[in-house]
Amino acid sequence: MIDYNKILSPVVRNTPKSGIRKYFDLLDTMDDIVGLTVGQPDFVTPWHIREAGIESLEKGKTYYTSNSGTLELREEINRYLTRRFDLSYDPKKEIIVTVGGSEAIDIALRSVIAPGDEIIVPTPSFVCYSPLTAMADGVPVIVETKNEDKFKLTPEALRAAITPKTKMLVLPFPNNPTGAIMTRKDLEGIAEVLRGTNILVLSDEIYAEMTYSGSHCSIASLDGMKERTIIVSGFSKSYAMTGWRLGYVCAPAPLTEQMLKIHQYAIMCAPTTSQLAATEAVRNGDDDIAMMVGEYNRRRKFIYNGLKEIGISSFEPEGAFYIFPKIGDFGLTSEEFCNRLLYDYHCAIIPGTAFGQGGEGFARISYAYSIKHITQALERIEAFVKDLKK
Repeated sequence: MIDYNKILSPVVRNTPKSGIRKYFDLLDTMDDIVGLTVGQPDFVTPWHIREAGIESLEKGKTYYTSNSGTLELREEINRYLTRRFDLSYDPKKEIIVTVGGSEAIDIALRSVIAPGDEIIVPTPSFVCYSPLTAMADGVPVIVETKNEDKFKLTPEALRAAITPKTKMLVLPFPNNPTGAIMTRKDLEGIAEVLRGTNILVLSDEIYAEMTYSGSHCSIASLDGMKERTIIVSGFSKSYAMTGWRLGYVCAPAPLTEQMLKIHQYAIMCAPTTSQLAATEAVRNGDDDIAMMVGEYNRRRKFIYNGLKEIGISSFEPEGAFYIFPKIGDFGLTSEEFCNRLLYDYHCAIIPGTAFGQGGEGFARISYAYSIKHITQALERIEAFVKDLKK
């Protein structure tokens, strides 16, 4: 008999499964569930984008592309970043097209981490940063953001977390799960802490287009920050292209040169069909983004006011498509609250602890659903809260 415990990587073996996937798996076993769990647009990929993908198949464009992605797509990504966020990258040397934003995060971390390097990860945040850091022999350093700060990373908290071993700061804004954003003023405070150091920034901007109070600001656009910033983004959220699995990473050439090595050996290149569809998206999809973001904004206000009427408090989210209400006032842990809501009232939301221990007392609710669906969920949440107050 093979003893797999002696064979498997102890780092991977001891890495917990995603707390989000736990709830998705539960939902597969239950009927009559109204869920607000999925961080996925409920829109279908716009037709002109699908048509470009279909046409690529009909014309037999099923070949490998350059490891970095088609030059045409990289050029369009640069034009997009320039017109929307006042950023410019060399399409030939500073942009890599990846299999989703997740691969971009992975190669960014692996390209810079040496054993024992510390990576600062603000939480609550998406579930992948700390596990990927650990798998690359790095050390995640958790900085808990606070509800009273609207879950922003403060310069004081960042400064306190920096040590001689700090290699990188992960900056996940607009934030999943909290809906928090960092304004230009907020980012200036972070940049001031980092200037004069060798600390890099991994700026995950996958929700950049979903910023509801003003426009998104990238820390790379601030003076002296582009040289130390790796931007990760993609097409899943803004163009409703989750299943196409396409993202990208932008960074100074000395960094992308190393990231490309990992991408070459592990992936080769992103799917050609997805790249050709994404070229159409980034070239002609601004109106699609405006339509979807307008609808998300309507849902954002609806669910915020709906929770308030029920008696569940939350700061008003300013980005992404999540709200992070405070549920700890009901005398239950986040997991207890979500489990009872699921099993007794057939409504599914995600406990805040799935995104780090700083999420205790909160839950993530996605409003990437129709108003009708959100209304049904709010009715069940209201019934649960009424019973808890009895």
